[in-house]
Amino acid sequence: MNLPPKITDRAFERLAEIAESTGEPQVLRVAVLGGGCSGFSYEITLDAKAEDDLVLEGKGQAVVVDPVSLPFLANSVIDFTEELIGARFTIENPNAASSCGCGTSFSM
Repeated sequence: MNLPPKITDRAFERLAEIAESTGEPQVLRVAVLGGGCSGFSYEITLDAKAEDDLVLEGKGQAVVVDPVSLPFLANSVIDFTEELIGARFTIENPNAASSCGCGTSFSM
């Protein structure tokens, strides 16, 4: 059984900080596209909800995934990390057989 992605509290909190700094609600879109050095790549953007999106809500915030990307992200964890090299939303994807060093490209 494929479960939808899980969004961590840190990811929802960062999305709330972004919304507060811009003065308007922000929706985080997580998508999977063909391409990248390993075959597929993640696209993480601020966007609007579409009618057929899966909407994951928490802490007053929303993350959306389109129906085409959803099978690629089943059982994944979407998080926000802050490291010396920068801060970013990350995806821990158990479906990925391998990934590139940048963490935005993977193969299945």
